[in-house]
Amino acid sequence: MKVAVVGATGLVGTKMMQVLAERNFPVTELLPVASEKSVGKEVTFKGKTYKVIGMQDAIDAKPNVAIFSAGGNTSLEWAPKFAAAGITVIDNSSAWRMDTTKKLVVPEINASVLTPEDKIIANPNCSTIQMVVALNPLHSKYKIRRLVVSTYQSVTGTGKKAVDQLMNERNKVEGDKAYPYPIDLNVIPQIDVFLENGYTKEEMKMVNETKKILQDDSIRVTATAVRIPVMGGHSESVNVEFENDFDLDEVKEILSNSSGIILQDNLKDLIYPMPLWAHEKDEVFVGRLRRDETQENTLNMWIVSDNLRKGAATNAVQIAEYLASKNML
Repeated sequence: MKVAVVGATGLVGTKMMQVLAERNFPVTELLPVASEKSVGKEVTFKGKTYKVIGMQDAIDAKPNVAIFSAGGNTSLEWAPKFAAAGITVIDNSSAWRMDTTKKLVVPEINASVLTPEDKIIANPNCSTIQMVVALNPLHSKYKIRRLVVSTYQSVTGTGKKAVDQLMNERNKVEGDKAYPYPIDLNVIPQIDVFLENGYTKEEMKMVNETKKILQDDSIRVTATAVRIPVMGGHSESVNVEFENDFDLDEVKEILSNSSGIILQDNLKDLIYPMPLWAHEKDEVFVGRLRRDETQENTLNMWIVSDNLRKGAATNAVQIAEYLASKNML
């Protein structure tokens, strides 16, 4: 099993190699791939050192699978070239997510849609992944009508430059800035660029990707995405209106028994999900479950997950695991 990690020197690419190692994915040969300026740099995988190679060299090496986390433009240019060479691409950028010819996959929900013919597979947006993992079992039972989501997103979602900005500000050090404003001791209500409708691209990703993954265009979604000065993961306040009424104890039982979810909802002992606890874990944590007392059939939820893991690297590796288990690689 020859595996290429494209964008191997970035935050998510580094995490992908870590997750591949931790989950013992059957890698017989690792190909760390990056842009020309990074070629020749060294990365470590399972205690061994590997030299970073360029895109064409990676294609020529004919890996079974290439896991991309190198940005949308890189994916648009190179993913089709990998696919044309018969290499399965799992892409973490936004490039292919809403392409009607490409599958958008969260393994707990819709891995079964994949076929050997799918050579470019899209990994959803980090904030969408954790939300749909928590919502899918409830959607199956009660049918979602409408979602109102507000996110509280980690600086790691922007990348190393943003992490450096936060730590520099905290340590009173001058340095490059990923954001137009300070992030330490601040909250920035903008993630990605603004669109004509006044929403950001990040917010509209949540709207559109949710419908595609849950295969239900009737679900109404509205989102506000916010960057906050934390590291361990993204948090989301989700207000979900169902078609059918629910029993709160049954909701908790459904979530407790669902794959990839950990229920943390013990108010007596002040147990609820936090990025501090989600950091370096693969699960989606759910808590603060309570009825919305202002309207029928509506639930409030608090959802937290490590955006570099389940929100990116782990989800991509899980897709690869599924493909390998079905002999599609």
